[in-house]
Amino acid sequence: MTVLVFTLSLLGAMAIGVPIAFALMLCGMALMVVQGQVDATILSQKLVEGADSFPLLAIPFFMLAGELMNAGGISKRIVAVALAWVGHIRGGLGLVAIFASVLMAAISGSAAADTAAIGALLIPMMRQAGYDVPRASGLIAAGGVIAPVIPPSIGLIVFGVIANVSIGKLFLAGIVPGLMMGLSLLLTWLWVARRDQVQVLPRQAFAQRVQAGVDGIWALLMPLGIIGGLKFGIFTPTEAGVVACVYAWFVGTFVYRELAPSAWLSHLIGAARSTASVVFLIAAALVSGWLITMSEVPQQVGAMLEPFMFNKVLLMAVIMVIVVIVGTALDFAPTLMILTPVLMPIIKQAGIDPVYFGVLFIMNNAIGLITPPVGIVLNVICGVSKISMGELMKGLWPFLWAELAVLALLVLFPSLVTVPLKWLM
Repeated sequence: MTVLVFTLSLLGAMAIGVPIAFALMLCGMALMVVQGQVDATILSQKLVEGADSFPLLAIPFFMLAGELMNAGGISKRIVAVALAWVGHIRGGLGLVAIFASVLMAAISGSAAADTAAIGALLIPMMRQAGYDVPRASGLIAAGGVIAPVIPPSIGLIVFGVIANVSIGKLFLAGIVPGLMMGLSLLLTWLWVARRDQVQVLPRQAFAQRVQAGVDGIWALLMPLGIIGGLKFGIFTPTEAGVVACVYAWFVGTFVYRELAPSAWLSHLIGAARSTASVVFLIAAALVSGWLITMSEVPQQVGAMLEPFMFNKVLLMAVIMVIVVIVGTALDFAPTLMILTPVLMPIIKQAGIDPVYFGVLFIMNNAIGLITPPVGIVLNVICGVSKISMGELMKGLWPFLWAELAVLALLVLFPSLVTVPLKWLM
């Protein structure tokens, strides 16, 4: 009965257009009615408690760092370095897109922002060179969803707060799976584009390549500095957000000189607006999460999954399939907010490493950003490349299957996540 009330109230509110954060709160109120304990004071107190979290401070700083990075010329120089070194290879612009996606993922943590930035720079060049535009757009979209997996990832921060899991461990555990996603795209691109007759860019002289590397060194050092600082304990994930923000501001203003002081305020306001919506959503999710726990919804869902509890791999496979299906209908944020408090008690009961589960859960949600019909990254790349959703999907399928194959591989072999994490720790 409780699971039915939870599902119907949530989906009903979303169906009539209620914003996700308010839908979660309405869902919580419905659970309180079922329990006969309607108390608006509890809702308000839990809402404040949900936003009162030190790790959440990382979100505004990484949001601002992403804004400053794109405006300050860092994104542009990452693409320029890749063009100088591999742009002349047949299919080289696709390799540039993959290289840029992985590097920018290690800076911004936003799939939509990375996809828009890389697509705006490379799609016109790929169209002019004769590349299949839907396939090129599909590659860039699939590359964009690496951002929530590789640190710094806003998705991992949110999961860590809701699930009470170490964000530092989540960050380090996400490195290898994110790189595996990039490698899967590289191999798939080399396979599908091997027969394309495209215009190859002229090979740049060695001096020009070196100059591009020197010009982009400040951009390339940013992800290395963040990940290195986390590994060696120089700063926490929250402090890493501050470091990324200050670094992006300094490089954009004083090194590349593309970040005008007159634009600082607009970027601060943009980051503040994005942060406000994300944090309010998290607070509302923690309210509903607390009520979900009090209503014993996880125990009821756990009872449904009881036949699979004897085998960790099988249980993870079933959960991942469920998340893939949910991800086709819900966006990244609501899937994360709704399922985390429901699934975490089951994961702990089964003895599955919460860090391992968190990385795969976020990866699955990220892949949901490119599954029709809801995936926001699909809409972003369609707008940038000016093609229809149907055309995009024809080019996207090989890369979508490649990333799902990586997810399946990680389900079958958990050591691919846990062993590198031990080394990095």
